Amino acid sequence: MMESDINWNSIYEILTGPALWFTFIFFVGGLLIRLAFLFRLSRKKDRVIYNHFSLAWGLRSIFQWMIPWASASMRQQPVFSIVAFIFHLSLLAVPLFLSAHIVLWEEAFGVRLWSMPDGLSDGLTLIFIAAALFLIARRRIRPEVRILTSAWDYALLGITMLPFITGFLAYHQWGPYEVLLILHILFSQILLILIPTTKLGHMVLFFLTRAFIGFEMGGRRGARSW
Repeated sequence: MMESDINWNSIYEILTGPALWFTFIFFVGGLLIRLAFLFRLSRKKDRVIYNHFSLAWGLRSIFQWMIPWASASMRQQPVFSIVAFIFHLSLLAVPLFLSAHIVLWEEAFGVRLWSMPDGLSDGLTLIFIAAALFLIARRRIRPEVRILTSAWDYALLGITMLPFITGFLAYHQWGPYEVLLILHILFSQILLILIPTTKLGHMVLFFLTRAFIGFEMGGRRGARSW
């Protein structure tokens, strides 16, 4: 029994020590490299966009697409828009402001953030899982979405859900706690590593894409992109 505990402790120490630092370095470094590559590519192929650079139009474009139903395309799909908004809000809020994570943030980086009540984080976790299942079902049901969906798209949604599912089960101790905790940390790190190299990178690229569209439509044509 003690040997088993020592083994779990060793795995936990590795995942929260060197593996954690590798994950964050890869996550930040990978995003920076991808942004640099895309910036260089855009300067080569779409240089004309920079002639219409407008901070005001770029910020307006980003802002409008961060508000539910603020754009015409969102209003055309009101249910999908609000579910996608809740999905992304929960995806960011729970990992950043979960009380158990706040302790880890402070221990690792000396950063103390506001922590949400455990009941709220529980609710947002369940809402996130429900929203993710809705998005998976939508990809299966809507023909115009299904034809553009690959097996990898489903895998990415599944990987995104796993840290929430295992974290929820571990917190409530519905199953072997040590195993669930290790899986929660492992899946979370896999998710962070995948972000710079997959479609999940849109968590950062979204802002650039919306800004560039704002430049093109507003700075060049004087028309809204929303």
